[in-house]
Amino acid sequence: MASLENTGVPGLLFALLLVFDSDVLHVRGLEVTTGKVSSIEAMNGSTVLLPCTFSSCIGIHQLYFSWHYNNGTMQMLCNGVVPSEGVEPRVKVQHPRIEFVGSSKKHNISVLLWNITFEDEGEYTCFARNPKEKYRNHSTVFTLYVVDQMREVDNTLTVIIVSVLGGVIGVVIIVMVIKALVVQFLLKDDEKNKECLVNASGNDNTENGLTGAKADNKGTPKILFKSLHLTGHHPLHLRCLQTVCGTYCR
Repeated sequence: MASLENTGVPGLLFALLLVFDSDVLHVRGLEVTTGKVSSIEAMNGSTVLLPCTFSSCIGIHQLYFSWHYNNGTMQMLCNGVVPSEGVEPRVKVQHPRIEFVGSSKKHNISVLLWNITFEDEGEYTCFARNPKEKYRNHSTVFTLYVVDQMREVDNTLTVIIVSVLGGVIGVVIIVMVIKALVVQFLLKDDEKNKECLVNASGNDNTENGLTGAKADNKGTPKILFKSLHLTGHHPLHLRCLQTVCGTYCR
C-alpha cells in the first residue's frame, strides 16, 4: 500500500495553503488612495487639497508616509510617521507652501498646497509603508492642472431636457383637466335625459289609467292637443307632451 507521503498530497495541501495565505495578505494589505477623483483643475493663485487616505485590515505600527512632487527628481514635500492607530503623526514639512491637514483618527494624510502657480502643475505621489505588514508599501498619484480661469459648464442640454419634461407634464395636466370636464358634462347631460324619460313614462302611465300611477303637480309633463289643418285635407289631431326637456308631438 502506498504511503500518504508518496502520493504527494501533503505537498499539494501545503501549496494550496500558501496560495490562500498570499491572497489573504493581498486583500488585507496596506492601501493608499486619493478617493473618487485622481485629478483636479484649479486656478492660478488658489489653494488646493492634495487628498490621501490609508487603510489596513491588520492595523498599523510606525506607519511611514510621504508626499513627493514629480518634477523629474521626485521632490520631497513632507513626510511623517504614525506611531499607532489613533495617535497623531509626527510630520516634517519640507516645502514652504505645504501644510499637513490629515488626522490618523480618520486615516487621513492629506496636505494643502497654498498659492499655486503654473510651475506647480504635475503629478503628486502619496506613499506609505507599514512595518507591521513586513514593510509592505503602496502609493497613489494625484494630478494637478493649473489654469488662468475656470471653464464654464455648458448647461444647454440640461435646460433642454428640463424644458421638454416641463412641457410634457403641462400638456398631460391640461389633457386630464379637459377630460374631467368633458366626463362631468356628459354625466350631467345623461342624468338630465334619464329624468326626462322617466317623467314621460310616468305621464303615459297616468294617461292610460294604470293603477298605482300618481301624478305630481310640480314638474309633471303637460299633455297638449293640437290640430293641424292642411289645405284640402281633414284636420290632423296631434298629442304633444310638454316636459322640461321640450315639447314632443305625435
